[in-house]
Amino acid sequence: MSTILSSASEFTALVQRFFVERLIQQQNASAQTVNAYRDTFRLLLTYAERTIGKSPTTMSLEQFDCSLIIGFLDYLEAKRHNSIRSRNARLAAVRAFAHYVALQCPAALHLAQQILAIPSKRYEKPMLGFLSREEMQSLLNAPHSATWYGQRDRIMLAVLYNTGARVSELIRIRLSDIILDGAASVRLHGKGRKQRTVPLWKETALQIRGWVKYQSLHPDQPLIPSRHGKPMTRSNVAERLSLAVETAASDHPQLRGRNISPHTIRHTTAMHLLQAGVDISVIALWLGHESPITTHGYVEADLSMKERALATIQPPEVSTSRYNPGDKLLKFLEEL
Repeated sequence: MSTILSSASEFTALVQRFFVERLIQQQNASAQTVNAYRDTFRLLLTYAERTIGKSPTTMSLEQFDCSLIIGFLDYLEAKRHNSIRSRNARLAAVRAFAHYVALQCPAALHLAQQILAIPSKRYEKPMLGFLSREEMQSLLNAPHSATWYGQRDRIMLAVLYNTGARVSELIRIRLSDIILDGAASVRLHGKGRKQRTVPLWKETALQIRGWVKYQSLHPDQPLIPSRHGKPMTRSNVAERLSLAVETAASDHPQLRGRNISPHTIRHTTAMHLLQAGVDISVIALWLGHESPITTHGYVEADLSMKERALATIQPPEVSTSRYNPGDKLLKFLEEL
C-alpha cells in the first residue's frame, strides 16, 4: 500500500496545500469561496472524527473515501436538516478537493474518481415569492422615521428594493460606492468579485442624501451601519426586516405567516421590473445574473403575464381551416 495513502501527515499537508496553493494562490478564489470550503471541511472532519474515530491530524487519505463522503452528505440532510441545495454546495467543495487529489496523488486516483462520481441531488424549485406593489410600499413605510433605527431601516429597505441586491452586496455598500450627483447610482460588489452599477430612483437618492447628512458619513464608512458603526450582519438585516413585516401586516394581514426574507425583496424588484415591461436581459444585468436563463424563473412566477398570453390564444370552439398542399411532394411530407 502506498505510504501517501496511509500517512496522516500526507493528508494534512494535502488539505493545507489545497487551500493555500490551489484556492488562494493559483485560483485566487474569493474570500467567500474560501470560507465556504473551509466550513465544509470543518464539518466533514468533525463528522469523520465521530464516525471513524480519527481526529483530523490522524486521518489518512485512504480513509477519505466515497463511503465517508456519502455518509457525510446523508448526515447533513438527516441530522443538520440542510436543504438539498446546501448539500450539493458541500459536495462541490469536496469534489474540488478530489480533483486536486487526482492531480497531486496518482496513487489515490481511484479514491478521487469514486468521490467525483457521487451525483448532485435533484430538487424541486419552489415558485418564487414576491410582494405586490401595495405590500412593498407598506413595508417601505413600516420603520418609524422618528428613531435612528427606523431611519436606518428605511434606507436599508429602499436600497434593497431599488437595487435588488443580495444581502452580501447590501452590507458591503460604502459611501464611496454611492454617486448622488447627476445620474444617481450605486456600485455593488457581487458574487465572484463581479461589480455592477445600478441606477437609483429619485426617491431613493433623496433618502440617501438626507441619511448621509444626518449621519455625517465618511467615504469609507458603511452606508447601512449597525449602531456601533460597523456593517450590518446577515442576521441583523433579516431581524430588522421581520420587524418591518410585522408592522406592515397591520395594514396587510396577508403578510402574516409568510416567509419574507431579504431575497424576497430581490424577487419583488425583478417582478416589478418585468411587469413594467423592462426587457429580461436588462433585469438580468440589474440583478447581476450570469445569464438571462437564471432570470426566466421570474416569468414563470408572473401569473398576470400568463393570463395575457392566454387571452391571445383562440378558444377551442373557434374553427380554423386546415392548409391543403397542392403540390404532391408537399402532400407526401405533410402525411409523414
